[in-house]
Amino acid sequence: MASLPVEFLFGIYLGLLTGIVPAFVSGTLGFFFKYLTGVTLPGLGVVVLAVAIAGINGGLMGLLDPAVASSPRVVTAIIVVMMLSLYAHSQGDKLGVALPKRFSLRRLRERTLSADVLDVFGGVTVTITGAVGDVEGYPPLPADLRGKIAESTWSFPGDLPISELESRLADRLRTEFDLADVSVTVDSGGRASVSAAPPTGTLSRSVPKGKRAVSITALLPTGVARGDEVVATTEDASVRAMVLSARTTGDDPPESRPAVTPPDEDVVTDGGTDEVGPAAPVAAPTTDGGEGRITLAVDRGEATTLLSADRARVRVCSRGTHREFELVSLLRRAGNRFRRVTVRADGALDGTTIGGASVRDAYGVAILAVRESTPSTTAKKRGGESVESRWRFSPRGDVALAAGDELFVVGRTDALDAFVEVVA
Repeated sequence: MASLPVEFLFGIYLGLLTGIVPAFVSGTLGFFFKYLTGVTLPGLGVVVLAVAIAGINGGLMGLLDPAVASSPRVVTAIIVVMMLSLYAHSQGDKLGVALPKRFSLRRLRERTLSADVLDVFGGVTVTITGAVGDVEGYPPLPADLRGKIAESTWSFPGDLPISELESRLADRLRTEFDLADVSVTVDSGGRASVSAAPPTGTLSRSVPKGKRAVSITALLPTGVARGDEVVATTEDASVRAMVLSARTTGDDPPESRPAVTPPDEDVVTDGGTDEVGPAAPVAAPTTDGGEGRITLAVDRGEATTLLSADRARVRVCSRGTHREFELVSLLRRAGNRFRRVTVRADGALDGTTIGGASVRDAYGVAILAVRESTPSTTAKKRGGESVESRWRFSPRGDVALAAGDELFVVGRTDALDAFVEVVA
């Protein structure tokens, strides 16, 4: 008989050789038992079954002859088989817990990020990994633009589904680098793979199909960017349209006023028109406000309305999708809750102001909005004035409160309970 260390090595070899099939059976049984019944298969039963299968497997392979069976290598092989079967059983059990009972492609796309990548505030920083690819049908990206995209990082709330993260990141990349097209894939670790197309040239390519480009003089708000939805109001009508370009004019030098212009638009100088190639992308190109001209993509009928007007009033529309819920999500993760309460007669807030009552200091809550009660119930309290029932958001400290007013407040649960008990 060989020496004891050699016997142990032979035992490990035999255990691995005969334990593959028992380990596979143990893992499969552990998975299906947990997935179908929700109960973990007893480990003792798994070990006994695995040893039995290993014995049959070894007998079929001709390994259990009398010389082998009487040596210490058999005990070592049995121990190895037991360890393999228990490990495979535990992994199958974990898989049975993690795998959803009902799943679809849509649910797989709605999965969220791994908790390991979230920061202390519940947010996530998405980084772009690998080389930025090109989009088929478009020219390749310039090297400097490809490098800027690859080096960029982006922060988002961590409770968003991955599909929402991908769409938001694509929107930000398209706006930040003025890309013609972009495709984004984000994994559960917050790593993004990006394919992008460079900015397209000429203004005509920026006009959507079926639309007309119309320029008009207006007082432009600060921060107007290409792709924004605006409402241009003239004396005759109001037109909702998408911004193609915008430029403000004034006494400041042109280089100090970032303008939203197509990347291949001709540059007019005192000496004539110079053709220029695609301009380097500017980070978040926006106007800085003031008198200027704005070019809009409108329908043919609305184009006549704008062309007949000398100037228009421009109002930028919100283009958010779920961004209005981001602040609510952040407040909730910090332990805050929202509540709608009504001021009671002769209560602590009846006949006082928000600042006079020191709501934040006294109760630990913040008033987000106030809706005054109807004139019929407040005319006597407020000197007989006609008071319009309306919501007033972010109220100042001099806003008067009276019985019947509705308040929308935010704070921790205990502070809200105490506030409601006193004032509502």
